[in-house]
Amino acid sequence: MASRGMLCARGLFVGILTIVVGLLAGTAHAQEPIKIGFSVSLTGGLASAGKAHLLSKQIWAEEINAKGGLLGRPVKLVYYDDQTNAATVPGIYAKLIDIDKVDLLMGAATNLIVAAMPQIMERKRLVMVLVALGSNAEFKYSRYFQSAPFGPDPKGVLSNAFFEVAKTLNPAPKTVALVGADAEFSNNVLIGARENAKRFGLQVVYDRSYPPSTVDYTPVVRAIQAANPDVVLLASYPPDSVGMVRAATEVGLKAQLFGGAMVGMQFASLMTQLSEKLNRVVNYHFFVPSPKMNFPGIEAFLTKYQSRAKDAGTDPLGFYQPPFAYAALQVLEQAVQATGSLDDEKLAAYIHANPFNTIVGEIKFDELGEWANARIIEVQFQNIAGNGLDQYMTGHKQVIVYPPEYADGKLDQPFAK
Repeated sequence: MASRGMLCARGLFVGILTIVVGLLAGTAHAQEPIKIGFSVSLTGGLASAGKAHLLSKQIWAEEINAKGGLLGRPVKLVYYDDQTNAATVPGIYAKLIDIDKVDLLMGAATNLIVAAMPQIMERKRLVMVLVALGSNAEFKYSRYFQSAPFGPDPKGVLSNAFFEVAKTLNPAPKTVALVGADAEFSNNVLIGARENAKRFGLQVVYDRSYPPSTVDYTPVVRAIQAANPDVVLLASYPPDSVGMVRAATEVGLKAQLFGGAMVGMQFASLMTQLSEKLNRVVNYHFFVPSPKMNFPGIEAFLTKYQSRAKDAGTDPLGFYQPPFAYAALQVLEQAVQATGSLDDEKLAAYIHANPFNTIVGEIKFDELGEWANARIIEVQFQNIAGNGLDQYMTGHKQVIVYPPEYADGKLDQPFAK
């Protein structure tokens, strides 16, 4: 039979062992990374955008880890290439949620994130999305947030800004052509454009979509030319944006205003391809370097991004998606710190209720997770000479012509000289 002393010693040993195991488990948990999961287009038509916002996220993760992480834990990005193919997206998000068990979800692009929304909603997960136009209009999911400044009318915001520019033309335009790819983003834009055309008193004389697989855009432009519109609103993805600009300039499209909702005209690679063909094209943007858009922290971010862009094989300018990808993570960072939690419900409630200071200015979200106030800018390419990128960094080549509070130049018209 064990003596009382032996029993006490054994009890003391067990107690110490329990404390040590507890401390080790707590330390291990504290060091377990917070995993942020998403699909990203590293190949396919949106690869330029995908690579750019991935680098932005990596910069944020490095900076936050250098400061000690979130909640005392490092952050880790978990991502897979969706190949700009919506069919791959559901499988990626199933893996992120069920196998990788990520703590926070992100997403990107209108037609891609829509494919993942049913399972995200089923699992009641919060998702922070980059540059998706109107993706939550039908779902009305309370844990969806979107970092681009489309505002509460995402389907109408791009055409509204373009038609506001058209309103300043002399002579005043009377007719409009609406054209775009038969895809989620373009269809959303064109739905809003039809309503806005009525509001601006513009008669729609051409309203067609083309297959995303289209290669030759000259017949499309010739059909538009035959309708003789004053204004041409184009809603397109990068490959067709390039094809339509080339066709419009080669055909000599006689319009007062051309552009509006072209994804891709913000990317350095496509800007260098088109060079002088971009002159007088007017298109939406989120940010270009201008004294009126010099938000706190934006210059430091762009300096860091641009210094790494070449090695990362991504957009060397970084004016379009990168600041807003970084800002999306700033929102998540501030919400996690404020709530002290990774709980999706608590985070969603906090994000809905509070404004956030970011490198793209203050962001406040509405009930659908869009910016409460839209901040789309319209820029016109002016005086482009050759395909050098230095002119975009140091010259005044993307002139803000709308809205008035950010305008830093005047519209050069008409599109066809």
